[in-house]
Amino acid sequence: MSISRPTLRPHHVDELAAIIRENADGLRVRGAGGWMYAGQPVRASHELHLDAFSGVRSYTPGDLTISVGAATTLAELDACTRAQGQWCPLLAWGDDSGSVGATIATATSGPFADSLGRPRDLVLGLECVDGRGRVIRAGGRVVKNVAGFDLTRLVTGSWGTLAVITELHLRLRARPVADRTYYIDGASAEQIRAFARGAFAPLAAVPLSGELARTLGHSSHAAWLLRVAGNPAFVGAAQTALASLGACVEMPESAWGLVRRELAPATPLAGWQWSPLAARVKRAFDPRDVLNPGLLGTAA
Repeated sequence: MSISRPTLRPHHVDELAAIIRENADGLRVRGAGGWMYAGQPVRASHELHLDAFSGVRSYTPGDLTISVGAATTLAELDACTRAQGQWCPLLAWGDDSGSVGATIATATSGPFADSLGRPRDLVLGLECVDGRGRVIRAGGRVVKNVAGFDLTRLVTGSWGTLAVITELHLRLRARPVADRTYYIDGASAEQIRAFARGAFAPLAAVPLSGELARTLGHSSHAAWLLRVAGNPAFVGAAQTALASLGACVEMPESAWGLVRRELAPATPLAGWQWSPLAARVKRAFDPRDVLNPGLLGTAA
């Protein structure tokens, strides 16, 4: 749902803090522009664009950590880390045009969350500005520095109602040597679940509707898409095991882009209720209800 509002575009964190302190009528936070409508209108007088808070701030491949501006897109993050044989496997529902900040603010996971980690598992620390205009830095840039980690987790998934994320410090993984995606035709759900619990546990196993299977170039009533990664011997053995379940066709990695777009779950927040504890937290961080007001209803 798109509503035209006057736009504010801060270029550094102190300017952002001043805007928040001086605003009395509400700000709708916008990163790359792909914010999901969650079923509740945002009662805000201005739209706060975070375009300037983008790009890689620091990257230490040897530590498997990276710091990026919140408006950095998932595609930009992937391209940067891929060049070093690494990745930050957010791989959220939707697509890679979304911003890292929005992915963390909404705690949007994806089909690989169970195997590769959810957003809150991948964030080491962050910088944000709360509804009082205070610049807060929580957590750290390295895995062993976890000071303020609970605050990092608090902001993750708060939908921008407690603080505006400006920078994120993320945990990376080494990319597997072999990474294959397979379309399996004819296997039952029970067979796929048994395979997923076995020695060749995939990164993801997603059932496909007939329509989605046809979009991928196949026709089936019982199709699955699986992704298996590891060393070449492991992946080769996994392919052999999958072929015993049904027709097994290797697919390009890009197939997951279609799955992430088409199977993205709805995120209606219209019935969301602030618990007494959550309401106290909201008042502590944003007592004037400046940040995304109304998105999660009103904290009593």
